Amino acid sequence: MDTPDGTAPGLDLEPAARQIRELIGAVDDRQLAGPTPCPDYSVRELLGHLLGLTVAFRDAAHKKSGPTTGTPPTVALPVLPDDWRTALPPLLDELVAAWRSPDALEGMTRAGGVDLPGQVAGMVARNELIVHGWDLARSTGQDFRADEAGLRSSEALLAPGDDDRSGPDAIFGPPVPIAADAPLVDRVIALSGRRPDWRPGG
Repeated sequence: MDTPDGTAPGLDLEPAARQIRELIGAVDDRQLAGPTPCPDYSVRELLGHLLGLTVAFRDAAHKKSGPTTGTPPTVALPVLPDDWRTALPPLLDELVAAWRSPDALEGMTRAGGVDLPGQVAGMVARNELIVHGWDLARSTGQDFRADEAGLRSSEALLAPGDDDRSGPDAIFGPPVPIAADAPLVDRVIALSGRRPDWRPGG
C-alpha cells in the first residue's frame, strides 16, 4: 500500500512504542530494584536497556555508524540515567519517526554491532519493544497489550530456524515449549525464551 505521495510506507512502530510510554508512566521508583524475566536485569537495567536500544535502532534507521549502533548489548549492564522518565518518551517518538521513512528499510544497516538488512533491523526493533514491553509489564504488575500485526511479525522473526540460540551471543534463549493453541502473545513470549506465566517471585 502506498502513501498519498506515492512512496512505499515505512514500518509502523507506534503501537509498540505507545505501549512502552504507557508502561513507564506507571513504574514506581520502589519497583526499580525488582526482578524481571531477564535473569541478569532488574527493572532498572531493563529500562536502561530499553533506552539504549531505542537510541540504537533510531540510529540504525538513519544508517548511522558509531558507538550507538556498533556496541553489542552484552558489553555491560545498562545504566539508567536519572532523567529516564523524561528522556525515554521523546526518544521513542524519534524511533517511530525514523522507521516510518521508506529509506530505513532499504540497504544494510547496523545495530548491536551486527550488520543486517534494513527490513530485518526494523522487525528486530519492533520485536525488542514488544518483548521487553511484556517484560516491563509483567515485572511491574501492569497489563500488556500488543497489536496483532506486531505480534505476527515477532512470531515470524522468532520462529525456530537455522540460527543457533544456545551460544553466549544469542539475543534470546531457546524457545519454551507451549501449546500450539495458546494465545498469540503467549506463543511469542515463549519463542523469546520466556515462560508466559512468569511473575515476580514466582
